[in-house]
Amino acid sequence: MRLTSFTDFGLRVLMRLAGEPGRSHTTADLAAEFGVSRNHLAKVMSALAAGGYLETRRGGGGGATLARAPETIRLGDVVTLLEADQALVECFLPGGNACTLTPRCRLKARLAHAEATFIEDLNRSTLADCIYLPIEA
Repeated sequence: MRLTSFTDFGLRVLMRLAGEPGRSHTTADLAAEFGVSRNHLAKVMSALAAGGYLETRRGGGGGATLARAPETIRLGDVVTLLEADQALVECFLPGGNACTLTPRCRLKARLAHAEATFIEDLNRSTLADCIYLPIEA
């Protein structure tokens, strides 16, 4: 299984914020630190905020902070949220299933099981297990 860069950066944002819980981080600062487009990261952070993982404030002194304690944020739940629009294979798409093998396919159930097992395994860990600790100068 391969995660999208959207999910990759979402997990990075959460780890980074968990490492400095008393500090707000701006999208611009995080984008510069991660070497990614500010627009792309803004979409990632918007999805995390909509999912209840971030609190954001606009304006001077604004930025993002965690909305919940790291111990309550399950990694599999985050991946599920951020990968919601990404089907593992074409036949998993709603309304998509042009595969001629579908009527007798024996792979789809195995892939669905593998995907569920992957998420279950990630949900054994929380953000607290993966906190990024910045290097002190």
